[in-house]
Amino acid sequence: MSINTERDVEANLQIGPTDQGFVRIFVEAGGTEIPMDFSPDEAREIAEEILAAAQTAQQVSK
Repeated sequence: MSINTERDVEANLQIGPTDQGFVRIFVEAGGTEIPMDFSPDEAREIAEEILAAAQTAQQVSK
């Protein structure tokens, strides 16, 4: 499996701040819950990676 392998899985994604000063990405799928906490700096890095991937994907789709 890779990032290019399509799957027919439904999942819920929530992103928000915690009361401890972290950013939580919370994924729920098929009864499994995955909370992932990141420092604000780590969250910014992830956001930058998402933006870069979106820009690349936009170029591929043209």
